[in-house]
Amino acid sequence: MTKTYGPEAVEAAWAAGVTDVGENRVQEAVEKQAMVQAPVAWHLIGHLQRNKAKAVDRFALVHGVDSARLADAIDVVGRTRGTPVDVLLQVNVVGEASKGGLAPAEVDVEAARWLGLSGLRVRGVMTMAPLEAEERVLRQVFAGARAALAQVRQAGHAAATELSMGMSGDFEIAVEEGATMVRLGTILFGARA
Repeated sequence: MTKTYGPEAVEAAWAAGVTDVGENRVQEAVEKQAMVQAPVAWHLIGHLQRNKAKAVDRFALVHGVDSARLADAIDVVGRTRGTPVDVLLQVNVVGEASKGGLAPAEVDVEAARWLGLSGLRVRGVMTMAPLEAEERVLRQVFAGARAALAQVRQAGHAAATELSMGMSGDFEIAVEEGATMVRLGTILFGARA
């Protein structure tokens, strides 16, 4: 995650062998993309407003598809451009009010419905654990995301292999619980300004 770090952080990450970088805001990503020469794959990690759905063209993967309405808006973009947009279904395992995402009880219905959206391709599931949570809660959240990924695959999304969870403070536990992608910022680049 290069959120709040300058384009030089992306270039340094590329030089060190990092091929994928995440941004949390569309506008910050667009500005940075214009200045970065390294051929990194850009991921949109943060919440995407429906009215900015066209911005998905700038990203290899959209991590936070957190509602049916956003999925529908992205579907329109993918159908219009003629290729599906790669997305992760965001699940809010513990129902934390400050986090977006589908409730675990919604995953089956939405995963089945998203099969009919030819403009998007579900590549997996993303979740965010509460900040500074104890290990027991972290494991509960990450296990819940793993269960959601199984539901998505069972619904028929064969390309759904990714499990995006864990940040600088909890990535080790996320990896133990099955993460295939972790979102690291401060551990790589230092404290944010």
